[in-house]
Amino acid sequence: MQKIKPKQLKKHRLLDQGVALLLEKGYHATGLKEILDTVQIPKGSFYNYFDSKEAFAAAAITHYIEPFIIRLSGYLDDPEADGLAALRSYYLGLVTDVEQAGFKGGCLLGNLMGEIGDTCPLCQKALLDAVDRYSNLQKSALERGQRQGSVRLDRSAKSMADLMLNGWQGALLRMKVEQSIAPLKACCKDLLDDYFKA
Repeated sequence: MQKIKPKQLKKHRLLDQGVALLLEKGYHATGLKEILDTVQIPKGSFYNYFDSKEAFAAAAITHYIEPFIIRLSGYLDDPEADGLAALRSYYLGLVTDVEQAGFKGGCLLGNLMGEIGDTCPLCQKALLDAVDRYSNLQKSALERGQRQGSVRLDRSAKSMADLMLNGWQGALLRMKVEQSIAPLKACCKDLLDDYFKA
């Protein structure tokens, strides 16, 4: 097993803390000093890891999406598993997680899209890359479902993956306001248990 270098460990801790604070407070209300103080790294050392706050936020976006990519990939590891059923299991797991977290945070991607998606080119690129990776993985699940006969064929897997992503983001916003998982469950039911089915 390869040992993680101290610098990599500190960078990872910075990103973990950054993701948590960006989810809680947003980009503009999150100060570098707060992040650095929590991780106990001097302010001057920050620039050994990141060129700017924008570069840090872009790295935090990539850091944030990775566990979701890994988790969804885990549901799709078995090539014989039904693509639609795998997608449903994945999303129902997210619903449970959100409920246990007390409806806090939502999705960092959606939050930052609304806050800085059109004002910070570096973060805009990171957001687009994260969304593309996430959407493409869901598209592959739906394509598998189409080959297996569980997913409708009169719509492209890409359009359905985009619809799932867009619907989920909207449901997360409503969840935060309503303090309820009902919008998330409705999104899953309407799309994964109805609209996408063959």
